[in-house]
Parts: sequence; C-alpha cells; structure tokens
Amino acid sequence: SQLALQLPARLRHAPCSLLYCTARDGFSLGTLYRSTSHRSAPALLLIRDTEAQAFGAFCASAIHLSTCFYGTGETFLFSFSPELKVFPWTGRNSFFLKGDKDLLMMGGGSGKFGLWLDGDLYRGGSHHCETFGNEPLSRQEEFCIQALEVWGLG
Repeated sequence: SQLALQLPARLRHAPCSLLYCTARDGFSLGTLYRSTSHRSAPALLLIRDTEAQAFGAFCASAIHLSTCFYGTGETFLFSFSPELKVFPWTGRNSFFLKGDKDLLMMGGGSGKFGLWLDGDLYRGGSHHCETFGNEPLSRQEEFCIQALEVWGLG
C-alpha cells in the first residue's frame, strides 16, 4: 500500500496482473522478456535477495529487449530497508531501462547501474547512479536473487 502511493496517479487503483514469477516460471531473463512482451503497460519489478532484502523498480514502460535505453521520467527505483525508500528520476540523464539477452539494466551514469540483473536471474547488482541518485538497494552491491516478480499495471 505504501508503494501504491508512489505510483503515477492514473495507476494507483489500476488492476494488476502477475506477468512473471521465478517460483512459477523459473529463473531466466529470456522467459521474463517473453512473459512481458505481449503487454505495453507499465510494470512493477519486485526482488527479494538471499539476505531477505526487498527492492525493485517501477518501469513506466513495458520491460522488453532493446538496443538502447528507453522509458520515461516516471520510472523509479525503491527499497524496503526496513521502510520504503523511493528514488525518483533526477533529470540528470535518461538511462531508464535497457534490456539485452544477457543483462537488464535500470538507471546509469559513470559506468554504474542503479539496478542490473544477469541473464539467468541468479545475480544482480545495485550501485549509486546518476539517473535516480539512489543508494544501493541491497545490503551488498552485488547480490543473489531468491525471488523475482513482474506485475503488469493497467
């Protein structure tokens, strides 16, 4: 409910549907792309790492394969550590999302990503980035993923 208040007003009461879940669909970035490619709606990416930290991203655009960064300034990163912390767009660059077959990246600048996930969704990382001005979302700058979900909104 705290996170819903951070979403754009048009999406706060929108229906949501589970598009991808590691418990159901396995650990594969390719499967995540296939599960989300049929939707053009915004998505909420939720991660729990092996240290029980919860964090993720609101993606104003659907998550998909891309050759360059895409998205809008409505995109943000967040963490629950232990309270909700939201990291909105700083306006310093437009490196919102980029998805290739081996890596999903969110936020960037100075060679660091705000959040990245590897191709088998086993490892990820989070660093301070210019796009969101965030602190690392997990206790460790590189982490192992325990569970991941993508919810379509609207």
